[in-house]
Amino acid sequence: MERIGELIAAKRNTQRLLSIGGREFGAEHYPIIVVMHIAFFLSNVLEFIPRHAPLAKYWQVPFGIFILAQSLRLWVRRTMGGRWTSRVIVVPEEKLITTGPFHFMPHPVYLAVAAELFSLPLIFDLYYTCVVFAILNGIALLFIRIPSERAALDWSQKLIQK
Repeated sequence: MERIGELIAAKRNTQRLLSIGGREFGAEHYPIIVVMHIAFFLSNVLEFIPRHAPLAKYWQVPFGIFILAQSLRLWVRRTMGGRWTSRVIVVPEEKLITTGPFHFMPHPVYLAVAAELFSLPLIFDLYYTCVVFAILNGIALLFIRIPSERAALDWSQKLIQK
């Protein structure tokens, strides 16, 4: 339910940001990110079905990490307000957000997602899902998402310098 609420807010914010002159970067990779996240949830279910034990022996540790990750996601969303979206969109003349979790790191939601993709499967001892999606997420971040954000920031800086 939380993810559906996020997607609704992301779509609303995306439309608003684009309507006020925002420019999207990396639109071509967005479907890949969506498919990866859907596959993650399906993989959890498919790996869980043949198991007979509902929870890992020490499920409290990954559950705690998962709750911290969700808290960080919420903090990011609240900090960004109407600028939060699941896409990479830059609005000319808007300054970078440097408050909240952005005061401590440049991509806090990526840390939250990585922790979530790592911890949720471990609550149920779903090691294949954990490993596969930790690797896929790392690849997506390093080679697709962060370069798109870098291009967006470079574009924004060029506008400011003019």
